[in-house]
Amino acid sequence: MSCLQTIADYGLRSLGYGERLLPKADFTLCQQFTLIGSGLIWNIYFGALALLFGFVLANALALAKASRFKLARKPAEWFIFVFRGSPLFIQFFLAYEALVLLPRNGIELFGITAEVSWLSRAWAGALIVLFLNTAAYSAEIFYGALRSIPKGDLEAADAYGITGWARFRRIQWPTMLRLGWPAYTNEAIFLFHATTLVFFSGFPAFRQEGDALYYASYFVDKTFNPFVPYPIVAFYFILLTLAVIWVFGAINKRLNRHLPSNERSRVKLRPQIIR
Repeated sequence: MSCLQTIADYGLRSLGYGERLLPKADFTLCQQFTLIGSGLIWNIYFGALALLFGFVLANALALAKASRFKLARKPAEWFIFVFRGSPLFIQFFLAYEALVLLPRNGIELFGITAEVSWLSRAWAGALIVLFLNTAAYSAEIFYGALRSIPKGDLEAADAYGITGWARFRRIQWPTMLRLGWPAYTNEAIFLFHATTLVFFSGFPAFRQEGDALYYASYFVDKTFNPFVPYPIVAFYFILLTLAVIWVFGAINKRLNRHLPSNERSRVKLRPQIIR
């Protein structure tokens, strides 16, 4: 079988297209690159959507934590504490065990039966966990940035009569993003790396349609050689990390476009060994 035929057969296998059976013997380098690359689609799916939804929730949580009102501040503080204080692997496990306990026939709401079995699938349940987890970490980043806004900026806004929602939209929120964006970039990188835990934490791979690390582990189990599949996974994630840095770096330049070049913060890769 040629490499092009292998790509045609297994290139989208993680999404359910192409050859249904995994290779059983005589594994080629092309097969490993293709299947692991196919699984990377799931990692990109989890990371991209969790970042998108998590960014919105993180902003709301940061504002709630900085609020003077206890009813808004305390729930945000406890939410951030719980999701930052517990391991992500345990969150995956507990979420899956809770979701499979939901009634298979659905839940009745106002006379309408809502189907809930889909929540125990990785594409939904694991995405919810990642979304909540990254929202908690990102909220703490944005909260720190919100508290770091120079008082002179706020005083200048008051002097010009900019108050309330206008002050937040034109002064506080852009400054918060500008100050917190480098740290948020590192959170985004870590989130994509954390997606490799999904299919090892309780959420099953339906019809062996898993992520990059799932297929790498399959080849390791069959060949007893971890020195080919795992470096391939690392190679793909290095490329993904470079793409994230480029995208977030472009956004960072946009956020700092009004500053002199010597005052612009730059996005730097700071790997987190322990979270």
